[in-house]
Amino acid sequence: MSNRREFNELIREHQAMIGRICASYESDRELARELVQDVLFAIWRALPARRGESSLKTFVARIAQFRAISHVARHSRLPVHGPVSEDLQDTGELPEVQAVARDESNRLQAAVRQLPLTYREPAVLTLEGLTPTQIATAIGITPELVAVRLSRARALLRKLLGESHG
Repeated sequence: MSNRREFNELIREHQAMIGRICASYESDRELARELVQDVLFAIWRALPARRGESSLKTFVARIAQFRAISHVARHSRLPVHGPVSEDLQDTGELPEVQAVARDESNRLQAAVRQLPLTYREPAVLTLEGLTPTQIATAIGITPELVAVRLSRARALLRKLLGESHG
């Protein structure tokens, strides 16, 4: 079955990106994992109808973005709660280096989650390495509008992270 083969390939190549996109929209680890499963199911269902108008990465990112946005809409009225995970993976780095890197990553993810959806979409996809043209295709806007939204997202992120505009 070629769809199954394509799907397995897709998982191998893009699962990390899907996970990061979901984590950018959902701070609760368990809900983010559920969102990843929802995205994978949506991709499985959409694969037969894929027309190949964009790259597989763009196709996957678009579905992940839309699912994440609808997840946020569904859960926007629920109270935010949950424990903070302290587990650090052993990468051979000094614990202090790991803690600083994790803290910076968590601060960035938290700041990205605070962005309005119109700025969050292109910011998350940029962090995943998509080009402005791929982002435009994924979210259905022009590359020029992507550039404008990214510029505004960067300014807001600098403000949220307490950095200067230099």
